[in-house]
Amino acid sequence: MTPAARTQAAIELLDAIVAAARDGGPAADTLIARYFAQRRYAGSKDRRAVRTLVYDAIRSLGERPASGRAAMIALAKYRPDLAETFDGSAHGPAPIDAKEPAALSGVAPAWLVDALQRSGLDRAQLAALLDRAPLDIRINTLMGTRDDARDLFEGAEPIDGTAAGLRLPADTSVERSPAFVGGLIEVQDAGSQMVTTVAQAAPGMTLIDLCAGAGGKTLSLAALMGNEGRIVATDTDRARLQRLQPRADRAGVTIVETRLLDPGEEVDALANLRGEADVVLIDAPCSGTGTWRRNPEARWRLTSPRLDRLVATQARLLDLGATLVKPGGSITYIVCSLLDAEGCAQVDAFLVRHPGWSAEVPEVGTAHGAGARLTPASDGTDGFFVARLRAA
Repeated sequence: MTPAARTQAAIELLDAIVAAARDGGPAADTLIARYFAQRRYAGSKDRRAVRTLVYDAIRSLGERPASGRAAMIALAKYRPDLAETFDGSAHGPAPIDAKEPAALSGVAPAWLVDALQRSGLDRAQLAALLDRAPLDIRINTLMGTRDDARDLFEGAEPIDGTAAGLRLPADTSVERSPAFVGGLIEVQDAGSQMVTTVAQAAPGMTLIDLCAGAGGKTLSLAALMGNEGRIVATDTDRARLQRLQPRADRAGVTIVETRLLDPGEEVDALANLRGEADVVLIDAPCSGTGTWRRNPEARWRLTSPRLDRLVATQARLLDLGATLVKPGGSITYIVCSLLDAEGCAQVDAFLVRHPGWSAEVPEVGTAHGAGARLTPASDGTDGFFVARLRAA
């Protein structure tokens, strides 16, 4: 592909990504994979170059652009080499008209920047939300040690604040490695590893992972429990939950049972577990504002009404979790969001609704309200809010 053809490919992809963000369609990574699956002529260098252009444009724009062309024109303003590729060639984009509108640069849509600032994030914290994320892995301590895994990857470094985390060079091939295939390691952000420890999971416990998804935190909890006790992993998403058991088998985890829940019917489906859990972990559905480094187009998907729906879901899950905890047990509440509406305000409201419960300051990140916060700027991790709530 010529440089102009690469720019045109990026414009086409951005058109698809903008439409998907507006209409609730597939993620950018999925759209990029589909695009190149239909264009086998594009070599690995072409695919990498186009992907880089697409994500450079996404990261540079706060508001959702009107089109892929407007997005690339905005990027070209700061990159003369890119502007030159708008040459009108056979497979390239038409030349840029001086009066042609460009998309607006920024961190996020204005309403969202305001909400994040009111949640205590300054300009440096906001900018770091769009840095490129590192590649972190968690060592499965049921199968080996951090030193065992470190010896297998060139440039691997222990991650401060984790007992089993390693940070690898960004281009490391992980999922084809013997360590991954054999269950010694899992790809997991350091922040995700840190907030999971707030649950204080220990051997012999009964633990309910209420929003288990594909099981990243479930497997981390199983390792912390030494594969002794019981974990009930639940979710309403069948496709994601079905991915957990193969991962558990690979990791040598035998204490996990999965339970698919029907939305709105969770109380009845979990009735036999009322008052049984030592710990309920709620990794709640959220806005994902802490994960923009990995999914920068998510800024274009979030709306104020959608945020309101997420906050309502989080409150409902917390109330459900409270019914499952035994006296003296705890809820670990986690969101990969840095908005106070989903974090400390959510916990404050729970404590009002549930007299007798108390909040314990977690041992990770920086204290924030009744919980703690991790941010890319302060901790080098994805952004999280976590709280440990203790039943009377």
